[in-house]
Amino acid sequence: MMKKLEQVKQNVIECTKCELYKTRTNSVPGKGNFKSDVIFVGEAPGRNEDKHGEPFIGAAGKRLSLALEMAGVSRDDVYITNIVKCRPPNNRVPNTDERSTCQEYLKEEISIIKPKIICVLGNTAFNSILGGSEITKFRGKIIRKNNQLYFITIHPAATIYNQKLIDVLNEDIAKLFELIKELKNNNEVLIDIEQSS
Repeated sequence: MMKKLEQVKQNVIECTKCELYKTRTNSVPGKGNFKSDVIFVGEAPGRNEDKHGEPFIGAAGKRLSLALEMAGVSRDDVYITNIVKCRPPNNRVPNTDERSTCQEYLKEEISIIKPKIICVLGNTAFNSILGGSEITKFRGKIIRKNNQLYFITIHPAATIYNQKLIDVLNEDIAKLFELIKELKNNNEVLIDIEQSS
């Protein structure tokens, strides 16, 4: 498993499939525990991530780490990745072509780790993975698609611009780990939305 994930990581590092490789400093493969029950999926790397080749290490990453800590979870216990593995110029939203070119890597990460639940962070990830929009309407909800559970929440970056959202993120992350506990105990969890492929 670890070997397979290392291979994906290597493929991401060497990737030249879309135009973003020309402007990146480093590509940013997912990072974390390959035995994790949850994969966090954000939008794309930012400046800090591009510089160091690691996901969620900037201001948004700190907010995520704090929310995890408050839920009693170490960041080392989870796996964190992005829809797009290279930083788009000026932090613009990755376009459709960039997202679809990169989706194979995310699929591989998911199939290797086999998480109980995938935590979708923010609108771009929500749209890319589940075709959704209006994250504020769907946050805190569980969606099942093709037998995989997804939990929707805001992107941690949103809490930087709007302090009121810090509580929202903290509540959602706490709820997420309650759900994981239920799933580990083989209890039924309430599905908010069933999505067919």
